[in-house]
Formats: sequence, C-alpha cells, structure tokens
Amino acid sequence: MRLDLYTTEGFQRGRPAWLEAIWLLVQPLLISSPLPGSRLRVLLLRLFGARIGRGVTIKPGVMVKFPWRLEIGDYSWIGEHVWLDNLADIRIGKHCCLSQGVYLCTGSHDWSKSSFNLMTKPIVLEDQVWLAARSIVGPGVTVGSGAVLSLGSIASRDLLAWKIYQGSPAIAVKPRQYMHHAAREAHYGELADEVSRTAADGLGRTN
Repeated sequence: MRLDLYTTEGFQRGRPAWLEAIWLLVQPLLISSPLPGSRLRVLLLRLFGARIGRGVTIKPGVMVKFPWRLEIGDYSWIGEHVWLDNLADIRIGKHCCLSQGVYLCTGSHDWSKSSFNLMTKPIVLEDQVWLAARSIVGPGVTVGSGAVLSLGSIASRDLLAWKIYQGSPAIAVKPRQYMHHAAREAHYGELADEVSRTAADGLGRTN
C-alpha cells in the first residue's frame, strides 16, 4: 500500500471544523477525565449533538469521536474507559451495559486499494445488550436484543438476540436465559404457596 496516496474519499465529519476543535478541548477536560460526574457528561454530550435518553450513566475515561453521531437509549450504562470511535453512527439501545474498556469501532480501511481508503459503517446495539470488559465490536455490526459479548471477545459479524458469545471471532456458546422481574416474583410466589400448602398438610396429618 502507498500511504502517501491515502484519501478519505468523500468522508464527511458532520460538523464545522471550529465545533470539532472545541469538542477536542472539552473532551479530555470534562468527559475523559478521571473526575466523577455522569450528569455533567450527559449534559455536555447533548450540547454537542448526542441523543441521550433518561437515566443514562457515563463513567470517567469515556472517549467519543463525534458526539453528534451518538445515540444512547434510556437507563444504559457506559463504563470506565469505553471508546466510542464513531466515525459513523453508533446507536445504543435501552438498558444496555458497556463494561470497562469496551471498544466500538466504526472505521476500517480498504486493503484492496493501494491508497488504503477509509471505510465507515454504523454500529447498532439493540436493547438489553451487555458488552463485557475489553470486548470489541467492529464496523457494520448489529448486536441483537439481550445478547452478551463475553470478556475480551471480538464481534466482527452480527450477533443474534438472547445468545451469549465468546471468543475471537465471537461465536454463540449458549442461550441467555432471562427471567423478567415480574415472572421471577410470580415464580417465587408460587413456590411460597406450595411450601405453605405442604406445611399445612403436614400439620393436618399430625393432628
């Protein structure tokens, strides 16, 4: 390849250069800093164009390439040192958890051309996804609802809903069995009723 011929070939950064320059100053001071303050991070990201829902938690050390290409749904958690490298759009659904050091990469290069052209594709995380610490999601990947990407695993292709993935490249290892809170309460209630009936029957026979 010839890196002196490198080109972004029509790539649009999405905002004026002056606004991006301000973001480059604000991010290390107030977003990626080790200081606490999730509400301030959410506020600043919104001011720079991010679409962020209610109850979102953003921990220290987070890096965002372009906040105007970021969407985060209600009650999602973005952990320490998560890197949202969003040259293209990143959409994170509701109730998602991105653990420490997760990397979402929307950019790559065309290795078939000597000019090594930039290529970008969006990433979508549907609702209730968990990306465990140090896991990586590549360009163009959609992670289905409820899917889990295990510690240090790499997703280079779409992940199906409600499955647990592991490895590099990540493969499905088992389904994610999930019991809704209401269903769990009902289940425990049935168990309690059964125990009560059994105890009552035992007392009746004793008498």
